[in-house]
Amino acid sequence: MMLMRKLYKVNMLFGTYLCMAITVSIVIFMIAYIFFKSVPYFSWQLLTNSPSYLNDTIGVLPDILNTLYLTFTTLLFVLPMGVGAAIYLNEYATSPKLVKVIEYCIETLAGIPSIIFGLVGMLVFCQFFGLKTSLLAGSLTLVIMNLPTIIRTTQESLKTVPQGYREGAFGLGAAKWHVIRTVILPCCIEGIVTGCILSIGRMLGESAALLFTAGFAHTLNGYFEGMRSAGSTLTVALYVYAKEQGEFEVAFVIAAILLFMSLLINLLATFLARRVQKRMAS
Repeated sequence: MMLMRKLYKVNMLFGTYLCMAITVSIVIFMIAYIFFKSVPYFSWQLLTNSPSYLNDTIGVLPDILNTLYLTFTTLLFVLPMGVGAAIYLNEYATSPKLVKVIEYCIETLAGIPSIIFGLVGMLVFCQFFGLKTSLLAGSLTLVIMNLPTIIRTTQESLKTVPQGYREGAFGLGAAKWHVIRTVILPCCIEGIVTGCILSIGRMLGESAALLFTAGFAHTLNGYFEGMRSAGSTLTVALYVYAKEQGEFEVAFVIAAILLFMSLLINLLATFLARRVQKRMAS
């Protein structure tokens, strides 16, 4: 009997490590392959210029800026809404039936294909609200797409905070919102950051919904002007260069830029989360 348990334990550990090795190997292979294919075509001119059919030049600077504009604006809307909704569901809602209905709607929203969000965003934001094809319309569409991720990750993080923390703070005479702000949120800031990172990954990788709402214009604009006009993000530009124009060298460069931006934003989010956690704890 003991021998069977040891064999079972060894097999389970072997299977776990094997799955981990396969996953890590696939990720490393993809990153290495993309950088290997893109490094020969990296140039300062490609990164700092705008594309021009008259001058026969290719540049991705407008696409990089549009991606940053879109990501920043989406986070500006989705973080307060998602975290606020999670706090309500976990801390304020008193009706279990209402909570179940809201959670069911959130899970349903998370399972809708992105192309449906693009069509709805085009009809609602671009036409009904008169935003036309613009980065703002694309950003609002991404807000709806990423709300379930922020809400669910924040809600699960709030559930991990021990009930004794709440009871101790209430026993000292603290108000409910003060307890949430100074006791509960600092304990689950890492979960909020996890949801933020997952949402950023989806924002950077989204293309189908943005084709209908943000457009694919390679125009270099400032932030406020860019949000009111159509613009191509890096993923949309990757699709256009690879599928429509056959410029696979530029597509691999854009893919490498997306990987670098994703890593940089994730590190920045983790750093800011630690600073916020220390400040809120003090």
